[in-house]
Amino acid sequence: MAQGENSLSHPASRRSFIKGLGAAGAGLTALPRWSFAQDSAAANANAAIDWKQFAGQTIALSGAIHPWSNAIAPLLPEFTILTGINVTVDFQLETTYLGALPIRLARGSSTPDVFMFTTYGQGISNGWLEPLNGYYSMKSLTDPAWYDESDLLKTARAFPLWSDGERYAVPITSEAMTLFINRDALAARDQPVPQTFDELLVTAKTVKTNAMSGIAMRAQAGGNSSPPAMGFVFSYGGAMVEHNRVAFASPEAIAAVEIYGQLLSQAGPAGVGSYEWYHVLDDFLQGRTAMAIDSSNFATDISNPAKGRVAKQAGFATFPHLAGRGPVPFMSHWQACINSKSRNKRAAFLFLLWATSKATSLQTAAAGLATTRVSAWSSEGFKKAFGPRAAEAALTNLQNADVDRAKAILFHPQSRPILDAFMIGVNEVVNGAKSAKDAMTGAAERANAAIRG
Repeated sequence: MAQGENSLSHPASRRSFIKGLGAAGAGLTALPRWSFAQDSAAANANAAIDWKQFAGQTIALSGAIHPWSNAIAPLLPEFTILTGINVTVDFQLETTYLGALPIRLARGSSTPDVFMFTTYGQGISNGWLEPLNGYYSMKSLTDPAWYDESDLLKTARAFPLWSDGERYAVPITSEAMTLFINRDALAARDQPVPQTFDELLVTAKTVKTNAMSGIAMRAQAGGNSSPPAMGFVFSYGGAMVEHNRVAFASPEAIAAVEIYGQLLSQAGPAGVGSYEWYHVLDDFLQGRTAMAIDSSNFATDISNPAKGRVAKQAGFATFPHLAGRGPVPFMSHWQACINSKSRNKRAAFLFLLWATSKATSLQTAAAGLATTRVSAWSSEGFKKAFGPRAAEAALTNLQNADVDRAKAILFHPQSRPILDAFMIGVNEVVNGAKSAKDAMTGAAERANAAIRG
């Protein structure tokens, strides 16, 4: 394989990539012929929307420091020119932001008007999120033909739907847990790309050296660290929540957490029990780990030689699987919501439409953001910034994911304490404090108590 290619399994072709997009886009007969360089002002002018109807208003936007916030922030002046609406921003470190936002919303603050959000069920049950279906039906606000929801990835169309069909959020990113490989590190020990979890353990132990861990994954004792481990649980046939009861004390989940603990305790970096996503990414970028499993959105940084040392030898692969079963990586869409107490709800909705439109998505995709748009995923700008092999791996992992299992936990009103309890248990296994059975049994008891409470 030529130096610099980011492929790990079979060579990707444009035909196979477009075929995958078609499946994810559910029935599109042809990819939209948009160029990321198309003038967004001209595109927005084609919308049957009075963009200036809220001129003079100011909306407050809050979120995590994240690929989406990095991609959308430079475009905000374009939104202000288009609409006359000013946007103030407050982007914080993800853990800080996710801890502070619920407190602010619970106090009934009218700001932020728009915010990035993950704990959907908590927000709905507490009345923090504005229902959006009515806004989509307002002719003064929405031009369905211009917005073209058929261009959204299938998962992005299904993800925001609540049980009654109401929408309280707009998906803004697409991501799935992905396996990252330092090809040189594996080649040095004559190791193939692992496909199964057992192969992953063997490879990680084989390539580990004094200077490089075999694999890095999140293991911090907090719910924000849960996505990679949840992918293990799903791929072993387990679930996080079933029938409003925590399900991660099942034999399947226990087996999944056991091998997760083995991987990190036997082949992980020193101090991995404190690892969050940014530790994982930094280790991979700096060549301190041979493999990593985390968000597909890492690809933008990994493929950028200015960000790290591994761009030329980096590879991207499908999530591992249990022998005899298909992989089921955890997937999610970061979503943006409108504060139910906002004084500028219609202006906020107009912002969400603009931010997730075809024209804006082409621009953010050219910055490497994995958007929710088929047209953006197929654009040359996105494939250049994200990497064509990385895009193929991300798309494959999105297709293999189980949206319903992900939503069952993310949309649960008690998702945060459930995820916190789960990761406390995972952390205990990684650190060798408890067996997987004892840790998961105790974690499930704590989580179920939170549900009952």
